[in-house]
Amino acid sequence: MEQPPKADRTTDDDIEDLLRLHAPQVLGALVRRYGHFDPAEDAVQEALIAAAGQWPEDGVPENPRGWLIRVASRRLTDRLRSDTARRRREETAAALTPADAFVAPPPGEGPSGPGGRAPSEDDTLTLLFLCCHPVLSPAAQIALTLRAVGGLTTAEIARAHLVPEATMAQRISRAKRAVRGTEFRRPEPEDRDRRLAAVLQVLYLIFNEGYTATAGLELHRTDLAREAIRLTRSVRRLLPREGRVTGLLALMVLTEARTPARTGRDGELIPLDEQDRALWDRTAIAEGTALAEEALTQGPAGDYQLQAAIAALHDEAGLAEDTDWPQILALYELLVHRTPDPAAALGRAVAVAMVHGPRAGLAAVDALAGPAAGRPGASARAEPSAGHYRLDAVRAHLLERAGEREAARAAYRAAADGTLSEPEARYLRARAERVDP
Repeated sequence: MEQPPKADRTTDDDIEDLLRLHAPQVLGALVRRYGHFDPAEDAVQEALIAAAGQWPEDGVPENPRGWLIRVASRRLTDRLRSDTARRRREETAAALTPADAFVAPPPGEGPSGPGGRAPSEDDTLTLLFLCCHPVLSPAAQIALTLRAVGGLTTAEIARAHLVPEATMAQRISRAKRAVRGTEFRRPEPEDRDRRLAAVLQVLYLIFNEGYTATAGLELHRTDLAREAIRLTRSVRRLLPREGRVTGLLALMVLTEARTPARTGRDGELIPLDEQDRALWDRTAIAEGTALAEEALTQGPAGDYQLQAAIAALHDEAGLAEDTDWPQILALYELLVHRTPDPAAALGRAVAVAMVHGPRAGLAAVDALAGPAAGRPGASARAEPSAGHYRLDAVRAHLLERAGEREAARAAYRAAADGTLSEPEARYLRARAERVDP
């Protein structure tokens, strides 16, 4: 069994973090070299298991990524050579490859000397591009990203999406087959922006599902939210001057900072304006605010930069009544002119209500729902955003503020009936009951 060089003792948690950091880089190196997704993934898992068993006793090697790549490469080579149909091809390729081709050089040194790129330096990002390939559906992109880059097991991903493990296994297998044969490289410059946008969208979808689960008994899935933040940090390390990446990380950190105050003792949902802001993570808010400011200096303000700036204004307010709603509305005006996202338009409607009153907000909400929503509390179904429970929930809140209690109760109940999230449904039903007759 491979023996790493002796090094200082490290805690089990430190080793686990180190393995999670290097796992996608190692998988990317093997996929780039061999092009076999499933066998490469198995070989990486075997190398990670070997490291988890050896490193706590023998110490972490000086070059942990190189050690993992070397061990995984040997396991994969053995696996491939056991297949007689592939033996000649693999042996030929191996003969053409230097023996130390899979040993990552020390930082700052690469194949072209000091300052050159290490062989696996950008494999995490390239692997993300592969997992978010446009031939895959968004659901498949998310599942493959969590499996290949995030390192979550199929069972963990299935639990997060509330589907049977067998269903998720099939989804991941189909995704791997769909990208089989795709060249493992970064997109060409003319395609890079579009592909990076897809990667960031997938990471944001993962975060949103973790922060507010769309279904189930739990409001917040900590593992998904933290995994999205971890992966976005990895992308930012590779693209530190990309404003979209910095903005997305800022948005995630600022949003996650409110988590301790989002639920009560019994797991009930607490809306933003009622939260105990003393419970918010001020260290995370300071980091997120600094990232948001940095993102605005990294080129023209895009969607994520604007959303991060809005989140920073919310988090900087010590009390709900101190929130700078006029500035938030101005940012939403910019945002809705950039994106057709219904969530941005709904956020603008809330800001309109906070600045110009509930009647103005209701007019903005009804404009989103379409002409069929002319009467208070009605839910139109013609437009893509119409009928979504969040639209009903916002309308209910504004109707309540406007004094239209019966319509507010009906809208709260419609919103409760429209969500698959049990905590949100309980909150909305409770609000309906609390509206004075």
